[in-house]
Amino acid sequence: MRDPLSALTEGFTSFLFGKVETTRPPVRTSTGQAQAVYLPTAAPGLGDSGVIIGREVYSGKGYIYDPFQLYGQQLPAPHWLVLGESGNGKSALEKTYVMRQLRFKDRQVVVLDAQGEDGVGEWNLIAQALGLTPIRLDPTAALDMGIRLNPLDPAITTTGQLALLRTIIEVAMGHGLDERSGFALKVAHAYVNETIVDRQPVLTDIVEQLRHPEPESAEAMNVAIDDVRAWGLDVALVIDRLVDGDLRGMFDGPTTVGIDLDAPLIVFDLSHIDRNSIAMPILMAIVGVWLEHTWIRPDRKKRIFLVEEAWHIINSPFVAQLFQRLLKFGRRLGLSFVAVVHHLSDVVDGAAAKEAAAILKMASTRTIYAQKADEARMTGRVLGLPRWAVEIIPSLTPGIAVWDVNGNVQVVKHLISETERPLVFTDRAMTESSADHLADDALRAAELEAEERAAAFMEQHLSDLDDSSESTVA
Repeated sequence: MRDPLSALTEGFTSFLFGKVETTRPPVRTSTGQAQAVYLPTAAPGLGDSGVIIGREVYSGKGYIYDPFQLYGQQLPAPHWLVLGESGNGKSALEKTYVMRQLRFKDRQVVVLDAQGEDGVGEWNLIAQALGLTPIRLDPTAALDMGIRLNPLDPAITTTGQLALLRTIIEVAMGHGLDERSGFALKVAHAYVNETIVDRQPVLTDIVEQLRHPEPESAEAMNVAIDDVRAWGLDVALVIDRLVDGDLRGMFDGPTTVGIDLDAPLIVFDLSHIDRNSIAMPILMAIVGVWLEHTWIRPDRKKRIFLVEEAWHIINSPFVAQLFQRLLKFGRRLGLSFVAVVHHLSDVVDGAAAKEAAAILKMASTRTIYAQKADEARMTGRVLGLPRWAVEIIPSLTPGIAVWDVNGNVQVVKHLISETERPLVFTDRAMTESSADHLADDALRAAELEAEERAAAFMEQHLSDLDDSSESTVA
């Protein structure tokens, strides 16, 4: 039984102040309306330091990403792989990401621009907006004193020069150098570096030495001079292609003076090079090694190396091996490598499957735009994506992608400001940008329509709740 004094005290208190405990009557409603009471939840973001990408689709939260801020905590490596078919927003993402990164004073970006029309690459507008001139590698312009990059530039170490020469030859030949050809190349390179001291050695010097080797080269290995000449003949023919073939003028002279390696953005315009020719992977190898030895420095700058059409790198065993070393070395000096590829099958089923797997493993960030169902399943299997993410990839609309940041998987809508729009979408009919432009306009119209529907629904929803709030359940 209750204490009489407590009962009397409670009754007196209720009389003065009203009943202490109240009973809230239930509300009769539908599940469709009641779902608004239980707000959706989403996975935690990546923090608030870095550049804004857009918003997470399911929660509407802002999505911020920066490999330099996340490295060592949430990211084991700062490298990034971007996948997706043309017309879904890869180009727009790359450009806005770079422009936003450049707002930080300690950032520097190199872009290998492999696409373009009207005689310029598609990064030309952005470079001009920053007051910069792209480095246009063009075989025809090179003959008229255009841009040159010297594989034997003294800024590159002797070991780096020899590794680069081997890679150029192996890419062009389609197979590795045998021991005899490698020996002929090594002794020719050593002789040229030892004897030419009053100027930069150039490829013509290597070709000449391979055709006319010194007797000392033969004596060192106790072989006939004619044998050394025969071993180096195929090598000389391959290098001669850079001197007097389809890449003539770009690599057969001293490096062009005036290339500003301290500029915030350095664009190598490769749009005049046939993307399907052997010239492209050779060009990638030369530019990659040249940058490794002249651009990446221990000066505490955070550098981004963005490569479009990156399958030219990943699909060539010899070029891929060079870039593997670049990625491992660059990670210690603050380098984020961004590889843009249309289809993962372009590389994992290619001749460099082993090397491709190693590079993909180093890319802790993966962004996947819309792909066909078969391609999405293969991508999910190779990258280890969760099943739900694989299932939605074929239905993604332009501008929306699945982001996998070291296992943190979210669906993100990329947002573009009105200031960025004229630089990201041009009037030229370029391969991907024009498609992105049309798709983005359609997406904006769809978003406006969706917002109008949501506003109408909420208005009706609130009205229904007012009508039913007085109804109770017995």
